[in-house]
Amino acid sequence: MAMTGGYSTGIRSWLTTVDHKRIAIMYFVVGFVFLLIAGVEGQLIRLQLAAPERSFLDPDLYNQLFTMHGTTMVFFAGMPLVVAFFNFVVPLQIGARDVAFPRLNAFSFWVFLFGGLFLYSSVPLRVMPDGGWFAYMPLTNPEYSPGPGIDFYVLALLISGVGSIAGGLNFLVTILNMRAPGMTFMRMPLFTWMALIVSALILLAFPPFTVGLIFMLFDRSFGTHFFDAAAGADPVLWQHLFWVFGHPEVYILILPAFGIVSDVIPTFSRKILFGYPVVVFSGVLIAFLGFGVWVHHMFSVGLGPVVNAVFGGATMLIAIPTGIKIFNWIATMWGGRLRFRTAMLFAAGLVATFTIGGLSGVMHSSPPADLQQTDTYFVVAHFHYVLIGGTVFGLFCGFYYWFPKATGRMLHEGLGKAHFWLSFLALNVTFFPMHFSGLLGMPRRTYTYPEGLGLDAFNLISTIGAFIFTLSFVPLVWNLWRTWRRGEAAGHNPWDASTLEWTMASPPPHYNFAEIPVVDRRDPLWHPYIEPESRGEGDEPGGAMPRRQPEEPPAPVVMPNPSYWPLVLAVGMLLMTIGGLGSLGLTLFGLLVTAVGLFAWAFEPAFGDEAH
Repeated sequence: MAMTGGYSTGIRSWLTTVDHKRIAIMYFVVGFVFLLIAGVEGQLIRLQLAAPERSFLDPDLYNQLFTMHGTTMVFFAGMPLVVAFFNFVVPLQIGARDVAFPRLNAFSFWVFLFGGLFLYSSVPLRVMPDGGWFAYMPLTNPEYSPGPGIDFYVLALLISGVGSIAGGLNFLVTILNMRAPGMTFMRMPLFTWMALIVSALILLAFPPFTVGLIFMLFDRSFGTHFFDAAAGADPVLWQHLFWVFGHPEVYILILPAFGIVSDVIPTFSRKILFGYPVVVFSGVLIAFLGFGVWVHHMFSVGLGPVVNAVFGGATMLIAIPTGIKIFNWIATMWGGRLRFRTAMLFAAGLVATFTIGGLSGVMHSSPPADLQQTDTYFVVAHFHYVLIGGTVFGLFCGFYYWFPKATGRMLHEGLGKAHFWLSFLALNVTFFPMHFSGLLGMPRRTYTYPEGLGLDAFNLISTIGAFIFTLSFVPLVWNLWRTWRRGEAAGHNPWDASTLEWTMASPPPHYNFAEIPVVDRRDPLWHPYIEPESRGEGDEPGGAMPRRQPEEPPAPVVMPNPSYWPLVLAVGMLLMTIGGLGSLGLTLFGLLVTAVGLFAWAFEPAFGDEAH
């Protein structure tokens, strides 16, 4: 039966939901759990490296934890948390009732979840992958990595990649086709712009990685020789296929964070974003140039001076649009009436820490310098400043910013600020010393190191910082518990923000908008000549739209039917994936379930009889 408002309750409603807001919550919860798991893995790694010649972890277990930590953070924590914000925020910001393909949206979640569960099923079986999250050949071929560990890696990323590609297609179509009347491209919020760019990146970057995974699967399972040098192939081909995806993947993770702070900083600065068109086009340029820099991960491979010079120059060039955003954010804050709420603190923290990571990244654009740094902890420091100081800080910024809209309750500001300052301290205490240990020659991916190299103090400090990271989650968890028990009501627009999601109730109704809004300016809730806090609740001078949606829609709103078939289809693909470990019968049964789910999905009515 079609839902005409409100939500049904119970486990069945979550298993069959196609509502983008509920799917966002599921993405966020699962992604946050994987973030905690990856954090525990990182803590164990730091315990092993706290002092020289420790035996807390044996080399095999260390390699497994190292691989699981990186794979989880990139594919099963960072990606789903980004998609969680896409799901919740984008339809609300563009004035849509849902995404373009609601059932495909649900399917994307279920295959991502099953991919993560499949990967972690290797833990109780004690066959975790141990080849690093980059899985370089020939290290990961059957000769050097026997057993099913790498197979878990390959199959888990193949099935979860299906969900990523489907999600990228869904949000690309949603943003292009479902914007409210009057919302031109140059009136879209910056977060929606970054979601559009990232969706295109996903569709372009994941296919070569998928091809590489299929080649690796065939080499391991069927005796082919796509990466076998002895058979006339080239193992470096894997690095090209991986990094032509892997470097755009960095921007898939960081551009949404840029979009979040580009919405948050104007709100808490009481100013429109400085240089909006420049920020938009710098994001487009980053995406374009991001496909022309992958070889800077391979300067030590020996591709020759001409190739190294070209990709070194491209790497220097991509720093320009990235730096432009930093100056735009600073210019927006300059002279503004700043309010340092928790979301704004995380936004300012991103500007500071990402700048550090970006500067060390420019250093790697020089092939001679990179040759000295590439396999050292200097690079570990660089990408953690970028991915934690950038992506994770940006996601927490968005979490504190949109939490009132998603739940209808306000988080406690004191606990939120404690979470920020502990996280900011932990990031710098953990990773800044790694610049020095790297310059002293500490190699990456090593499970121990000898005494007398000057590394002891730096590693101990980094381990202490890692424990501060653990401590930083205490005020966050306490804040969530306190808010769930007795949180203050949020209201529809607690921050006096300017975008469409703040016109509706908190949390939003099932149908999002009682009336589809008509947009006539870039910041529809802010009149360009009137301070935000001076406005009333109704229409504004100059034609600004109402600041609140009506309580009820003027006519019944028909939403898509809930459906089991996305889940059934995902279960069928999971069974095929499990069968890929060596069971032809299970693979065929999974194929049958997949076919049933696909055909039932195709012939199931999307709406009830009253749909129009």
